[in-house]
Amino acid sequence: MAESMKHIDPDTMPRSPGITYQQLLDTDSKPVPDVLRLQSPRDLGTHDYAAERYTSKEWHDKEVARLWRRVWQMACREEDIPQPGDHHRYDIAGISFLIVRAGDGAIKAYPNACLHRGRLLKEHDGRANELRCPFHGFCWNLEGELVDVPARWDFPQIITSEFSLPAIPVATWGGFVFINPDQKCAPFEDFIADLADQFDRWDLSKLYKQVHVAKIMPCNWKIAQEAFCEAYHVNGTHPQILKSLGDVNSQVDVWDNCARVITPSYTPSPLLGYEVSDEDMMRSLMDIPEDQPVPELPDGTSPRAWSAMNTREMLRPDAGDIVDEYCDAEMVDNLDYTLFPNFHPWGAFNRIVYRFRPNGDDHRSCIFECMMLAPFQGERPPPAEVTWLQADEPWSSALGFLGKVFDQDAFNMPKVQLGLESTYKPGITLSAYQESKVRWLHHRLGEWLDD
Repeated sequence: MAESMKHIDPDTMPRSPGITYQQLLDTDSKPVPDVLRLQSPRDLGTHDYAAERYTSKEWHDKEVARLWRRVWQMACREEDIPQPGDHHRYDIAGISFLIVRAGDGAIKAYPNACLHRGRLLKEHDGRANELRCPFHGFCWNLEGELVDVPARWDFPQIITSEFSLPAIPVATWGGFVFINPDQKCAPFEDFIADLADQFDRWDLSKLYKQVHVAKIMPCNWKIAQEAFCEAYHVNGTHPQILKSLGDVNSQVDVWDNCARVITPSYTPSPLLGYEVSDEDMMRSLMDIPEDQPVPELPDGTSPRAWSAMNTREMLRPDAGDIVDEYCDAEMVDNLDYTLFPNFHPWGAFNRIVYRFRPNGDDHRSCIFECMMLAPFQGERPPPAEVTWLQADEPWSSALGFLGKVFDQDAFNMPKVQLGLESTYKPGITLSAYQESKVRWLHHRLGEWLDD
């Protein structure tokens, strides 16, 4: 059975040498919001987790039956289906759903399957005034009601009022659309409560989808997701940013149904063991080559405060004066949240949203997506369409500097998959604190998958 999650006094937690995140917040040039002052470390033990969670088809089948067919999950953005008739195809673990904007503006979700002989109703996103099966022509309106059966006389067993498309539970939060394949599921409000409390200050519905990039990765979805659940790997995987990222000084917080890792920027890693100049710190994080000058800092201004000030001015034309209400940490730090099981929105104006899901019924590959949300003034810009990267296309071809970091992470992923297929060790070993967000993910999986 799943283990317990015990609360811990933050003052008694083992921590890396150097400044803590809360101490770094004390240096902020603006008042720090309560949400960043929260601390919620949990004791999830130090035991290993079985490698079969990543390598076993049997485990994958349990995830499909007990998780993906029962859990609330992000399907799309509301802006992806702005007009009546707009529909979005959402697939998860070999199951397909249709998210539809109905005639009255309500959002509906249905299994993407004709009730006649099961053919997919829609193969692609688009707009239509009806949901007609391409196979034999059975047709439903946007509200899921049966409106046409060719040669209706030959189906005496069909009662029109009882032949509607099954309605799938739908909810919205932060401009995102969530569905739950389980028609008897628990309320969405309970599921989202932990995350919603955290994001009171950051309304993601006011942003628009500026970028959407996706790629099939040759590894289990958890391997890909876990690469973005801790900063402990920075030392080995992203050494070029150690001078400007407080990797092992990250703060990890766990609640019941969401968790976060806050990794501070413009503070050097304690693993370096030497003083880092402001110039080297800025060159590292801003990706400035050695032969190019670094911006000069005003007297008495730290790199964090300088970067936050510049970020505010960069955002001001699109975000407005709300940028003056955000502290330095909200401008420069990495506020990486996860809503169980696979939704990763970042806080403040960090722009990033991740999603990780199985690639069809293949437990050794997954779909990794990155969306970038941005503020705007006036009329909402159209949302970006998804750009699918081919196997040989690097993330940097679509996401620039951020993509370079993704490419380093992606390089590890198939090696982790093959290593877990090859290891004689029965499980993976995780740290108690820095990887506690990974532990939390497996804890929740245990709660959903255990008998």
